[in-house]
Amino acid sequence: MKISIASDHGGYDLKEELRRWLIEQGHEVEDFGCASHASCDYADFCEPAARAVAEGKCERGIVICTTGIGASITANKVRGVRCALCSEPWSAQMTRRHNDANVLALGAGVTGPLMARQIVEAFLTFQFEGGRHQRRIDKIAAVEAR
Repeated sequence: MKISIASDHGGYDLKEELRRWLIEQGHEVEDFGCASHASCDYADFCEPAARAVAEGKCERGIVICTTGIGASITANKVRGVRCALCSEPWSAQMTRRHNDANVLALGAGVTGPLMARQIVEAFLTFQFEGGRHQRRIDKIAAVEAR
């Protein structure tokens, strides 16, 4: 699977760890930055990573900042993105199954690397169930279009 990934300085270490791990798992990863611990703004990196998903260049995306909140808010401003901030695997599973989330937000100051791997694995493994959930996704898209 092709995955976009991005972070600010607060999420840099977790981004790098997940990027390496995803490649080891056989995924193609497009890294949108940042490239160091130097202070930077999450929107500068998370927006292009989310846009790559919305435009179909990547199948899923992962955005990371210290809390995950700013990264998720930024990603959700991109039309066609449904980004979920998850801190444990069950939420990642359910947001895929019921919300068809296509971008995952993580908080590097909240979630350690081992838990982050489990969350990402759930996010990448589970598929959208459709059915009654599609009606809800359609309503979200209608809100976005207004």
